[in-house]
This record gives sequence, structure tokens and C-alpha cells, in this order.
Amino acid sequence: MEFKVNREFRMKPIFVDSNSIKTKNTQLPLVDVIVDSPVGKLLLTANSFGLTHLTVATEIELTKQDSIVSNDALLDDYNKAAQHIENTKQQLSEYFDGKRTVFELTLAPKGTEFQHQVWQALVDVNYGESCSYSDIANIINRPKAVRAVGAANGANPIAIIVPCHRIIGKSGKLTGYAYGLEMKQSLLDLESSEFRIWLS
Repeated sequence: MEFKVNREFRMKPIFVDSNSIKTKNTQLPLVDVIVDSPVGKLLLTANSFGLTHLTVATEIELTKQDSIVSNDALLDDYNKAAQHIENTKQQLSEYFDGKRTVFELTLAPKGTEFQHQVWQALVDVNYGESCSYSDIANIINRPKAVRAVGAANGANPIAIIVPCHRIIGKSGKLTGYAYGLEMKQSLLDLESSEFRIWLS
């Protein structure tokens, strides 16, 4: 069966092209926060333009100190970044409580144009659905770029919100996941009340 993206109007994450952002500051302040979740401790990172990373925190990251801004000129950017973090924390809590199926956040990951195309296609895979790398390749009109799609999927810096966990093998089996198949299965189980597999 052919996978088709449901393009009904719904608020979804908005991508900001952070590669083209021009700022007076040579480096935007980043806010790092570690939060607890049912799948482990998550590291959230944001700048003033949006969320840049959502990863599983490593042992080294768990020992990091909170971000500190000493330059008053950067304080406004820092506060904006902190607000993106707070919005993300709230919506993640709702997601894990089963009360949210669509994230409404601004995302600012760095990546190539191709990677951004793939990540946007991942966002368009609805809660409760899954598809394969070849499905994503077809969606972005690059049907022969299945391996490149797989690489972009693996390079996704914003787990859960850019739902690379919804990508499975064409046979219906789970494929690799940066944070392990156990976490991938847990996320799919969370969404299982509406989980449907469409195979191309």
C-alpha cells in the first residue's frame, strides 16, 4: 500500500533556516537543559531562533553546569532561547501524558538543504503512523536517494519532535535508531492507540 502524507491543516513544528541567519553576535547563546522523561534524561538545546537539539543526555552532559550569560547584549537572545526550552518542556510533558499528538514549536537545527527536506518530511509523518526510507524519498521527489534519506534520518538532531522513530523497514520490522531499538519501540508503543503501518 502506498504511504500518503495526511496534509490536513494542523499546526506543526516550524523550521527556521539557521544556516542563513545573520546576527550581530558572532555566536548566539545556547540554553541547555536536561529533563526527565519516560525514555530517560533528555538534553534540550535552543538558541533565540528555536530548538536546535533534543537528544538523550550522555554521562558527560549530565555533569554540565547550567548555561550562564555574562554579556548583557546577549541577554535578550538568552531569554528567547529559554522560552523555546520552556515551550518544549511543556509540550513534551503533554506528549508523554498522551495529551499531545502534534508539536507546535519553532525548530532551528543546522543542516544541509537536503537534510532539512528530509526532516520536514519526517514531521509530516503523523502521530500513530509510520513509513519507510523509500516512502520519505518519494515524498521529497528523490526516489533514488533512499540511502541519503537514511543518512539524513540518522543525523536528525531533534529526536521525538522530528519523529525519526516512525521510520521502519519496508517489511514492517524496526530499523536502527540512534538511541536504541528499546527507546524506539517505547515511543511507538506510546503512540500505539493510533499506530498504523503503511508499506509502500
